[in-house]
Amino acid sequence: MSSEDVALDMIRSSIILLLSEKPLHGYGIMKEVEDRIGRPVNPSLLYPFLRQLEKNGLVKSTKKPVGHKPKNVYELTAPGKELAASIYKRIASMVSLAIKPNLSICFHCGCKIYEGGYRESIRDKERIFCCIHCAQAYKNEQSQS
Repeated sequence: MSSEDVALDMIRSSIILLLSEKPLHGYGIMKEVEDRIGRPVNPSLLYPFLRQLEKNGLVKSTKKPVGHKPKNVYELTAPGKELAASIYKRIASMVSLAIKPNLSICFHCGCKIYEGGYRESIRDKERIFCCIHCAQAYKNEQSQS
């Protein structure tokens, strides 16, 4: 698989995810994708992809007035919304996989910390907490036991 294939898959996924937020016409999709991922969408990619989604029952289009003339506005069908939910889950899994090596756990409350945190040496061991308040609560609990 080439890097171009990966980029196209990302753009296609982005199109589906945009349509899960709201119905859009073609130019609106192109503009939103470019604004969000910084890569323009070629109409020769967009419109055949939208037709393919429509043919597969994932998208429906309706002519609606946009500005001075009617345009095809695309929105996801129920199966299209299920596909979008599946894409969101896959992205969440990828993000989780990417950040997992950088996660720490608060020594007091157990919440996950991606960056930063509050570090304090307690009984000659460095502990990481999500915040100074958790560090203080932990020390208070230790002094009471």
